[in-house]
Amino acid sequence: MAEQDRQMRVWKAVSILTVIVAALVIVAGCKKKSPKQPEKADTRPNINATTNLNDVIRSARTWRPAYTPWYGKTAPDFTLTDLAGKKHKLSNYRGKDVILVFWATRCTYCIPEIPHLIKLRNTVSEDKLAILAISCENPELIKKFVADNRMNYTVLLEKGDMPAPFGVIRIYKTAGIPCSFFIDPEGKIKLATVGILTLESIKAILQAE
Repeated sequence: MAEQDRQMRVWKAVSILTVIVAALVIVAGCKKKSPKQPEKADTRPNINATTNLNDVIRSARTWRPAYTPWYGKTAPDFTLTDLAGKKHKLSNYRGKDVILVFWATRCTYCIPEIPHLIKLRNTVSEDKLAILAISCENPELIKKFVADNRMNYTVLLEKGDMPAPFGVIRIYKTAGIPCSFFIDPEGKIKLATVGILTLESIKAILQAE
């Protein structure tokens, strides 16, 4: 009888231990996170990759293409003076991309574009890209505005004698500003835009073919 009692106690202990282990396994299983569902594929175009220029134009929301007959043509040369009195000739920038930005301090839509151009200047070196912002306003007014807004790119003064199609400030009521011309390293006009350009859209245009 003693031997039977001992065996019964052993079996009870084994049974209890089995129940405890099973319970722990179940609890641990409940605490496990459910399998992560696969994320949906991002179908948005990768603007950091080389894209087709037509695709970039079709995706535009805050700007539209302008002066389309000039695309692929050599940009007419000109010479303008910056706020420090230094002369800048467009043809001297051959070998790098150039963005001409026609703007005015009084232009409501030009102001939101400025922070994007500042960021662009901070992220793309001057040996690869020239940013030339052109205005026909009073030099002292422009100097103060540039200083107040910490504009870190080149600002040029225009006196109303720019060659076509760059005389946009004189006809801004119909052509619209901000107006930008993208000129490739060979000096040809790649694209012209009217409207607000963001940092994202500018980089997409520069990288597009």
